[in-house]
Amino acid sequence: MVIAPERTQAGPGAGLAGIIADLLGTDLPVRIDCYDGTTVGPPDASTRLVVRSEDAIRYILTAPGELGFVRAYVAGALEIDGDIFDALELRDQMPDVHLGGRQWLAFARLLGTSGFHRPPIPPEEARLAGHRHTRERDAAAIAFHYDVSNDFYRMVLGPSMTYSCAVWKSRDTTLEAAQTEKYDLVCRKLALRPGM
Repeated sequence: MVIAPERTQAGPGAGLAGIIADLLGTDLPVRIDCYDGTTVGPPDASTRLVVRSEDAIRYILTAPGELGFVRAYVAGALEIDGDIFDALELRDQMPDVHLGGRQWLAFARLLGTSGFHRPPIPPEEARLAGHRHTRERDAAAIAFHYDVSNDFYRMVLGPSMTYSCAVWKSRDTTLEAAQTEKYDLVCRKLALRPGM
């Protein structure tokens, strides 16, 4: 039998969740559960962001913005349990986030001296050499992109495998329905009629 550690709601000085609360506040759209047993956000939230290890923090601190979050997620150091759209609402609170001296010191205390070393870039991320948008680099990017399996593209693009943005009428719209709505929109814009 495995007994989960008791979670502590964030307050001043309450581990990682305390630092997160200091940066983002406590009125969050999701609950954030941290590897150190602390938590912040609504206890009854339908979506949880799970910070599984210190590497999640390292990714985020060493690649600010969305890249660090994506790397942490792809590497498995950050997990979303619930609706990804709820988790994406955090971005509404993040444009004004600025790490001050107090937060950097708190992270240093939490992570130790090795805390700010960037963890390895996930192998799923393309590593391209050379100047941006040279013929060679762009060819390497295209080759990397198209060597990804069709299973992945089916998951991301839906059964139609349409490489285009879809039209989402609501949060409940399926990917396949959103792709069909996109086809309909294009046909209307082109004034296509049956038999044309």
